[in-house]
Amino acid sequence: MSSHELKSGPLEYRTEQGQMNILGFWIFLGAEIVLFSTLFATYAVLFGRTADAPLPGELFEPGTVLIMTFLLLTSSFTCGISIHEMRRGSVKGLTTWLIITLLLGLGFLGFEIYEFIHYEHEGATLQSSAFWSSFFVLAGTHGLHVTLGIGWAILLLLQLAKRGLTPVTSRKVFIISLYWHFLDVVWIFIFTSVYLIGMVV
Repeated sequence: MSSHELKSGPLEYRTEQGQMNILGFWIFLGAEIVLFSTLFATYAVLFGRTADAPLPGELFEPGTVLIMTFLLLTSSFTCGISIHEMRRGSVKGLTTWLIITLLLGLGFLGFEIYEFIHYEHEGATLQSSAFWSSFFVLAGTHGLHVTLGIGWAILLLLQLAKRGLTPVTSRKVFIISLYWHFLDVVWIFIFTSVYLIGMVV
């Protein structure tokens, strides 16, 4: 790649280090796909093995699930706007939309915690059955990833406040946006293959 191309591309791609780090993160996401594929496969194998625990259709609440989905998918949109603002060179715009993204993510986590507590009160826990164990591991792993993403983004906001937009900070913001969009895609699969199917059986 020519030096002109390095200078004229998006800020996060203007150094070879930035390009290599972004490529490395795509490889990391490949490993994450393997992880979640394994969890989905385990869930599919154990589907319906509820023993004496409640059935998923008895506990899954469409309203709560739709709110969670709306919050997370909207956060993906606002995350995209934050990258647009970053490429415009607007630290204020980037920071504002990234904070909105984090608030939506926190809202999602709040509803997920409420959901888990509700299920526990109704007799569905990790120990209740093979099915519920696989459900909590799958949904909980996704929720843990969202939590880590929020913590990571908060650290980036502190760096942005201190250093502003540089090839390093822009690269980090871009990488976390990839991570966040990945989690949204995983949630779409959870929403369809876990909740929607679980509600009708």
